[in-house]
Amino acid sequence: MPAEASPLKLTIQDNVKAAMRAKEKDRLATLRQITAAIKQVEVDKRIDVDDEGIVTILTKMCKQRRDSLSQFEAAGRTDLAEIEVAELAIIEEFMPTAMTADEVAAAIAETIAATGASSPKEMGAVMNKLRPQLQGRADMGAVSGLVKAALTA
Repeated sequence: MPAEASPLKLTIQDNVKAAMRAKEKDRLATLRQITAAIKQVEVDKRIDVDDEGIVTILTKMCKQRRDSLSQFEAAGRTDLAEIEVAELAIIEEFMPTAMTADEVAAAIAETIAATGASSPKEMGAVMNKLRPQLQGRADMGAVSGLVKAALTA
């Protein structure tokens, strides 16, 4: 008996169908990119991706769009930059609600206290514990900088 499909995956599939019915060509293309990325991971790893895995995939896709966006803007290619902005907005619809700076700071302080970390050498342990609860809800690069700053203070 096959495992239940994740709720997020079902939501994305429903959005694909709705975009097809509404003939929203650009939205449909982006949604198909998302489903293709999920399917790629499922085939490569021979697993059914859960919501957490999908958020990881979406986070990676958002990062790719932001990188491309900054490069297109630097090159003065506003036409391509607009496409990236539109794709990014569609992908972000499926991301969990972003955490506020205060929530991130509280999570960092709590994790540092729980792990007993006191120096930058222990940053890896703190990040490994933080990653599952913050993935997709906060910029992990910024979180890494905040953890490092907290451990050097």
